Amino acid sequence: MAQPTASSSASERRQSVRTGVVWDGVRRLLEADVADGQPARIVDIGGGTGGFAVPLAELGHAVQVIDPSPDALASLDRRARERGVADRVTGQQGDLSDLSDLVDEADLVLCHGVLEMVEDPAASLASIAGVLRPGGHLSLLVAQRHAAVVARAMAGHFQAARELLDDVPHRPAGGSADGQTGQAGPVGRSGRRFTHDEVVDLLAGAGLSPESVHAVRVFADLVPGSLLDLEPGATAALVELEKAVATRPEYLPLAAQLHVTARR
Repeated sequence: MAQPTASSSASERRQSVRTGVVWDGVRRLLEADVADGQPARIVDIGGGTGGFAVPLAELGHAVQVIDPSPDALASLDRRARERGVADRVTGQQGDLSDLSDLVDEADLVLCHGVLEMVEDPAASLASIAGVLRPGGHLSLLVAQRHAAVVARAMAGHFQAARELLDDVPHRPAGGSADGQTGQAGPVGRSGRRFTHDEVVDLLAGAGLSPESVHAVRVFADLVPGSLLDLEPGATAALVELEKAVATRPEYLPLAAQLHVTARR
């Protein structure tokens, strides 16, 4: 994924800030796992218009995008053709519940911003584990609850912040008392929010071993967009700052999102 430049559009600059840490994490996974330059079999769940899929295909990998939106898949096809990688990108309409029917086996599964919206996160992660090859990886990006509490309070929505602060995982009928098979909070209008411990427990319950966690968007949502648009070099500097704090545990609770990688 290209670094932001002075000629980049405003949307491209903002996107680079939001995805820089995640992109670096995905690239490190591929560099560690794929030997002798062999292409990886990648599945991007909810991959939409190909923000990750197309750049990964440009690196030579085969990417299967599964998304419920036919409009998004049409945009994906156009983008892949424009970038000359249509032969390495396939789009299929579906969601996590269809995964076992659509995917045989994958080296890497991307699940970015999807787990928040599913009814049963535990079952969804089990489905992902079922299509990963032994030793394969999951790249999981989820919204974090702690930062959402701060954001609501800063916006003056104190009652909403209080409710989110006290939100606890609830379990479906028959779920275990320790929460290993339950849901991580109810799904609201903006989706479910997770804590780091909840994500780790859910991954372990699905037979996946967490390997790394990175803080994503620690500062990005607090910086005025106008500053990035008008101040030369601001976007690149913010991207570097986000990367610098991504692995520092003291900044993890401030991150709007958590990027967790896990191995089957």
